[in-house]
Amino acid sequence: MSNHTTHTPDVTVRLARSSDTRRLFFLAALDSASLPQGELVVAESEGRIVAALPVAGGPAIADPFHRTAALVQMLELRAQQLRATSDVAPGAAARIMAALNRPALRPN
Repeated sequence: MSNHTTHTPDVTVRLARSSDTRRLFFLAALDSASLPQGELVVAESEGRIVAALPVAGGPAIADPFHRTAALVQMLELRAQQLRATSDVAPGAAARIMAALNRPALRPN
């Protein structure tokens, strides 16, 4: 019986930041694609962005030298969650703000 261990690096899924711009252009160049427009959700592994996907929808960009199919699926799921939250959030936020702006009820 062999004692082979497989190292699976940790992956962080997060929204892209302005400080990621250079790394995202590099990733797009690796993928022979243009950088997607709008807000992006990214998969970061071992300090490198290996995949990115527009939150609003559209094709992903990914490092062709890494296995990223499962990561892109995670990004698609996260983007779906963010879209669903943004669909609900404005209405909820408006209701909260309206409640905060109402005069308090005071007994006479």
